[in-house]
Amino acid sequence: MFIQTESTPNPQTLKFLPGRVVLENGTAEFLEPNEAGARSRLAGKLMAIDGVTGIFFGYDFITVTKDETNWAHLKPAILAAIMEHFLSGEPVMAPHAAGAAPSDSGEEFFEEGDEAVVSTIKELLDTRVRPAVAQDGGDITFRGFRDGVVFLNMRGSCAGCPSSTATLKHGIENLLRHFVPEVEAVEAMEAA
Repeated sequence: MFIQTESTPNPQTLKFLPGRVVLENGTAEFLEPNEAGARSRLAGKLMAIDGVTGIFFGYDFITVTKDETNWAHLKPAILAAIMEHFLSGEPVMAPHAAGAAPSDSGEEFFEEGDEAVVSTIKELLDTRVRPAVAQDGGDITFRGFRDGVVFLNMRGSCAGCPSSTATLKHGIENLLRHFVPEVEAVEAMEAA
């Protein structure tokens, strides 16, 4: 099995491509070792590596976020854990934990009457923003819309990325303002 790695705009995050589907549907993010092990044996093994602070699963990639530890010290252990897991044939997610991460379960908020605007915003995010962000090992999800401001949750390599503010303000905000005149600004929001 050959696992490719790609750098991301976030120097603390590296994208691992195992050459097969990681999650068939949705995404999953792990920031706590105990939660990781309960929901995914693979995530638990990766979070147990000293220096790893976050794991994000996408369709065909795994994003690993680290502390100040050098990648040269972490990569061999990460690659070994990923290879061992996929060669074992075990599922990526525990049967009772399949699906999106709890951070996706936060309730969306918007005013009654803004359903059409929110639908357009979500469609633009799903078709134009999320595929591009996934290329960098992350994900951006809609959280809410209030008083002309779109609130988004940034995950994976996007969370804590030095260029995330530029992505939000110059990329996503400009795109949404162009297609949805009701949008005045875009803000990042912590997961619920």
